[in-house]
Amino acid sequence: MATRSESNHSVDESAAPNGALATTSLIPQPLSPPRKVALITGITGQDGSYLTEFLLRKGYEVHGLIRRSSNFNTARLDHLYVDPHNSQKARMKLHYADLSDATSLRLWVDSLLPDEVYNLAAQSHVAVSFEIPEYTADVVATGALRLLEAVRSSPKKGIRYYQAGSSEMFGSTPPPQSETSPFHPRSPYAAAKCAAHWYTVNYREAYGLFACNGILFNHESPRRGENFVTRKITRALGRIKVGLQTKLFLGNLSAARDWGFAGDYVEAMWMMLQQDEPEDYVVATEDSHSVEEFLEEAFGHVGLMWRDHVEIDKRYFRPTEVDSLRGDSSKVRKVLGWKPRVGFKELVRMMVDSDIELAKREKVLVDAGFMDAQQQP
Repeated sequence: MATRSESNHSVDESAAPNGALATTSLIPQPLSPPRKVALITGITGQDGSYLTEFLLRKGYEVHGLIRRSSNFNTARLDHLYVDPHNSQKARMKLHYADLSDATSLRLWVDSLLPDEVYNLAAQSHVAVSFEIPEYTADVVATGALRLLEAVRSSPKKGIRYYQAGSSEMFGSTPPPQSETSPFHPRSPYAAAKCAAHWYTVNYREAYGLFACNGILFNHESPRRGENFVTRKITRALGRIKVGLQTKLFLGNLSAARDWGFAGDYVEAMWMMLQQDEPEDYVVATEDSHSVEEFLEEAFGHVGLMWRDHVEIDKRYFRPTEVDSLRGDSSKVRKVLGWKPRVGFKELVRMMVDSDIELAKREKVLVDAGFMDAQQQP
């Protein structure tokens, strides 16, 4: 009869050199810990793409919810995409769902059983929210409620939830704005974000969810949508520089914002969900600049005068303006140890350089007759 120690080994005489007995351990080897699973709404947006990159570097399996469209809207993720049939390498996967459809949200939360959920999806354009306020409220506010309810009712307990807030919630509250500053929203978008914020607080207090609000001040990048003022400026500047455009039409140039780099801010999102207790945090550079200052930095970077190209169009003024936003991010710096790496000038120049390269590629198409050069004035 084999002894206890012998029972843990198998004997393979054929593989032993010189006829000696060789033993191979059957003691189970420690397994690598399973990958964490993250579920991201709004994965195709600026923040979603940077967060996906960040989580993949951390070893996560990332699932993103996207809306069905006849046109692909995944350009910001193309460099990360691996065909799901290549199961060994495809750690990012996309699924159809919508924040207006509670059934689809519950389906994916219940089937994927994520460790972390990041709600980044929104109708996030402030000016557009005045034109489609009901839709904005449904997606931004009630959409967050639907997702929170899906997390609360999931068979997996302990899911950690991140809600993307916005500095726009502070509205007319004087700067600097911190976690204790009162909200005074000045747009349907901001009001909807306030509702989503308080839904998150309520679910944390009522059901014990690990749910955090990240109140992020303006964060930009070369991946910013082209109808947001910073990217609108740098995109037009690139075209002006290569001769495809002469004019840029803007609204309120005196509005001041606390602009940071989106790639820095997504790290703060992740850090919030790694803490022992869920809390809310303001994320900001604590440095504010006006739209006019952004113009000066951008045009000056390529040796042009912005006043030669910019015209004011009253259509771009909002019914209610937000004059100045500047965050007090002392809590996130102290508690999480987060701080921005990219400053204002570096951010502007990064965006300008990227859009000049884009305009150069566009000019090739114009010169070859594949694009109308007169699309812009």
